[in-house]
Parts: sequence; C-alpha cells; structure tokens
Amino acid sequence: MENIPPVLVINDKKCRNSYSCVRVCPVSAIEVRPQREHPAIVPDRCVGCGLCFVSCSPKAIEFRDSKENARRLLSSERKTVALIAPSIASEFDDITDYRKFVGMIRLLGFDYVHENSFGVDLIAAEYANLFAKAEGKYYITANCPAVVKIIEKYHPELVPNLAPLVSPMIATAKVVKELYGDDVAVIYIGPCIDTKDEILLYKSGKLIECVLTFIELRQLFDEAGIQERVVKMSEFDPPYGHWGALYPLPAGIIQAAGIRRDMVTSSVITASGKEEVLEAISDFEKYIDTMHHHFNLFFCHGCLLGPGMERHNERFRRRALVSQYAVKRVNKLDKEQWKKDIERWSKLDFSRSFHPNDQRIPEPPEEAVNEVLKIIGKENADDEVNCGACGYKSCREFASTVAKGLAVPEMCQTYNLRNKQQYIETLRQTNRKLAETKKALKESEEAALREKEIAQNASDMMNNMLEKLPTGVVIVDANLKILHSNKSFINIIGEDAKAISEIIPGLAGADLKTLLPFNVYNMFTFVLKEDEPVVSKDVHLDERLLNVSIFPIKKNKMCGAIIRDLYSPEVQGEEVTARVTEVIEKNLEMVQKIGFLLGEGASETEQMLNSIIESFRKKRNAGNQNRKNQ
Repeated sequence: MENIPPVLVINDKKCRNSYSCVRVCPVSAIEVRPQREHPAIVPDRCVGCGLCFVSCSPKAIEFRDSKENARRLLSSERKTVALIAPSIASEFDDITDYRKFVGMIRLLGFDYVHENSFGVDLIAAEYANLFAKAEGKYYITANCPAVVKIIEKYHPELVPNLAPLVSPMIATAKVVKELYGDDVAVIYIGPCIDTKDEILLYKSGKLIECVLTFIELRQLFDEAGIQERVVKMSEFDPPYGHWGALYPLPAGIIQAAGIRRDMVTSSVITASGKEEVLEAISDFEKYIDTMHHHFNLFFCHGCLLGPGMERHNERFRRRALVSQYAVKRVNKLDKEQWKKDIERWSKLDFSRSFHPNDQRIPEPPEEAVNEVLKIIGKENADDEVNCGACGYKSCREFASTVAKGLAVPEMCQTYNLRNKQQYIETLRQTNRKLAETKKALKESEEAALREKEIAQNASDMMNNMLEKLPTGVVIVDANLKILHSNKSFINIIGEDAKAISEIIPGLAGADLKTLLPFNVYNMFTFVLKEDEPVVSKDVHLDERLLNVSIFPIKKNKMCGAIIRDLYSPEVQGEEVTARVTEVIEKNLEMVQKIGFLLGEGASETEQMLNSIIESFRKKRNAGNQNRKNQ
C-alpha cells in the first residue's frame, strides 16, 4: 500500500485557476495559497467524492489511473474475475443488451463476470437485521465510501453510528473468493472513484486488487477495438442478484432489504446529493434523539450518476433505465435458487469497523475573520450578501476559510468586481495620460521635424556658401578624419585630393595625414589637444605658399581650418594690401612716437605710404576688370 498516489490530483499544466473545484468541494480539501500558482488537493482532507473532477471543465482534475494494473492482471496466468456494478444500465445505454456487455467484458480477457447485485442482496438483508435489532440506536449506512470518509474525518463523534457492515462491492468479492479461491484476481468495475481507496482497507488491497471506473472501461474497449457488433451474447456467472439490481437508485438497497419506505411508518430516511447529505449528517448529529430514524446516505444522486461515469446528467431518464433493467433481471431469476444462494453465502462475515481521522481545522480567531471581511469589503453586517458564488454558504464562512489558509480573497465575486472597477478606472486614467503623452510626443516630433528641416536648410545654405568661397575650408574629428571640406580646399591640396574626391565627395572620411605634410597636420593635432587656435601661419606646400588658420570647434573632438593659397591672383593683391596696411598701422605707432621728435616729417611719410596702398588697389582692380572682360 506504500507509494500509492492520491485518488484525486490537480494537473497544474491543465489548470486554468477557475476555482470551480474549490467551490464544489464539500470539506474544503482544496487549498488556494498566495504563494502557489494553482490550487492543490490536500490528500488527508479529501473524501474522494469526485465533485471536483466532474466540475472541472479544463479536465485538470485527474483520478488515479488503474488501466495499467488491470492489463497486468489480465495478462498474468492467474484467473480473473470482473465484478460489475448494476449501474451499467445507466452508463451503457448505447449497448442494446446487457448480455452483449458481458461478452465484451469476457473478450477483454476476464475468466469470470459477476454482477454486484447479489452482494447488494446480501448486505440489504444484513441492514434489515441490524435495523430490526437496533433497540434505540440509530445508524448511518456505510455503503458510500465518500460518506464514510466525511464522518470519519469531519464528524468523528458519529463514527459509532456508522453501520458496521461492508459495502456490496466487498461482499461480492468475498463470495467470489470463496467460489474460486484466494488466488483469483478480482477487478471491480463501477461508477465510483473513491472505491479505488476503499479496496485498500481489506487484506491490504488483495481482496479486490483493482478498480476500473466506467470511463476507464470504455478506454480499454477502445484500445482493444471491442465493439458490440463483434461479440456474442454471454450471461453473468452465478449467483444472480434479485432486487439488488436497484442499487444505483438512492433507496434501492432499502427496497432490496424489504424495508418499508412510506413516509409514515418507515424507520429509514434516504438522502442523496451533496447538499442533502451534508444537511442530513448535520441534522443527525444534532437531532437524532428526537428524529428516531436511520439514515441511508449516498453522496451522489445514487450510483447512477457517479463521478466515474462518462456523463453526469439526465438523472430521471437514468432512473427509468435502471428500473427497466432490474425488472428484466428479476423476471428471469430463479427465485428458489436465489434463496438457496442467499442462505449459503450469508454465513460469510460482512462486519467491518471504522476509525476516526479528525481533519477538522480549528476555527480562526474572530479578529482574523473580521480582518478578511474587511479586506473583501464586508466590514459591516449589511455588506455580507451571502451570494454563495464563492462556494460557501456565507461571507463569514468564506472569510473563516481564508483565515484558515485554504482560500484566497480573489474567490469572492464582489471583491473581484470592486478590484476590477478600480483597475478599469486606473486603466482609464493611464489611457488618458497615455493619450496626452502621445499628443505631446506628436507635437514634439513635429517640432523636431521642423527644426530638422530648418537645420537642413541652414546646412544646405552653409554648404553652398562654403563651396563658393575661394578660401579652402576643412573640418576634421579627433582622429584627423575629414568630416567636411569644400572645393577650394580640394583644389589647394592638389591632384591626389581631386582624385579621391571623385570617389568620396567632400573627402568625407579621408585621413588628413595622407593629404598634408607633418608640419601642417601636426598643427591640427595641437589645436585638438590644447583647445587653442593657430592663427595665420604661412607654410610651404610644394611650390605654393599657404596661409593656415586652425580653430577648435568641440574641445578635443573637432576642429576646423581656413587655408588660403597666397600665390593665387584672388588672394595675392588682397594679401599684399592687407600686409602693407598692417605695416602702416605698426609704423603709424612708431611715427606717432617719432612725430614728437621730427615734427612734420611724419605726415610726409604717412602720405607716401598711403599712395603706395592706393596704387596697389588700383592695380588689383584693373587686373580683375581685365579678367572679367576676357
């Protein structure tokens, strides 16, 4: 029995956090914790009812798979027995005759096929005797394993009131073990998931070694390619059941026991379904001393709607199918043989015991419950709407469950709605700010575009102006790579520069060190490093005399230069005039000083120098006019 996985688990890969499983769980066995991504079933608290499995639309709830164990037993050399729940009439309505169904079971490899209804008849008789001898003690039937677990775990005080009888499944297994020997492998096939755990209570899981749900049985049929049309009819193996065939109905075992069922004289109350059963257990616990009734409880709406079935609807149609099947079986039954079989097998021991396993969590302090109510917006009693959408009877019960650490506030619909409205308002404000930011960004982009156009126009205009200057202009970066140069610069540098400019317009990217001698480009290095200009330096390049002025543009990153060819006609006259003027200005200072000593001699010198300047200007202007005429 070691290392057996829980009967129900949540597959995190399929879970979508709808919390439907949490809402339907009757005992809060599925916990939702903030630090966990998905809900989780707590095995010790779980009662195996299967409501979570039925309610989970993404099919994230999975039960313990027994198909591989069944295949192993069927392929072994041991004889195998199939115990079939009479709920087949409810589940396999697509199979036209139950004898075809038995034939399909045998085709899977089973040596014997028995119907569980005979075990129902045996246990029904035991209940009739138990109730008749109760002498003021009242019992709860122990046929439904989920009901037994609910009482053992959450109402342990009622354990003495559980009827000390095995279920019909166990009773039938005891019969077939007597028939075929202990070595026979027994596999039960039915609509209940929790019977997978129930069989572990008897002979360490060796009385019944495997439980297949109807869902798993259909899967085995499909895998083996077994269809009704390919099999021969076959009958169940004896002993046959009587009204035990009504067991899928909630009160079926009571009728099989021959116990009166009318509301006035019956000593048994039957309840089925989650709500009825939980209320019945609560009432039994509180009021049994005044009610004076035994309780017959099935957590599902009878075994015709068990969680291990493919569909879980059409309850009343299924009731009719079960009734029709029971009548057909009873009409064919040899009543005398049935009586002999009952007398023979009723000598077996069908008693059992139960063990309290208290899983109740102490109620949290009132302060903790009130804190949760405050969080979910139910601080005042008037706010507690008790809508039940969370799966709990009241807001306070839900808050208590949250305080116990088994649920989270997000399961409250009104809490979620309020948070959603706050989120929507926050989103609306964010969208409004986003729209404003988008508008500002658009305006900024438009302004930047306009500035770019203005800058481009200015750049184009400046480039055009630079290209028309007779003076050479060049701009370089920190590595002396040319960023921009004009045509005059290219012409001044010489033929190599002209050849390069045909491939690279404006010499952009060219290395200045390859175009100018060391004494020239070294001045550029000085300006970049020292961030100081070099003004009007005369340097020789080949047979030409250049006048170079270099100035920093960005400290240590960029500088520019103006270069003039002093031998060009455009520059030569202007340069001579400029330099004579410079001489005059320097001499004027000297003349002014000497004038005090020499008197009028100074004015004669000034007149002579001015006449020289004027002469040069006239000569230059005449030369320019001749070139224009040519």
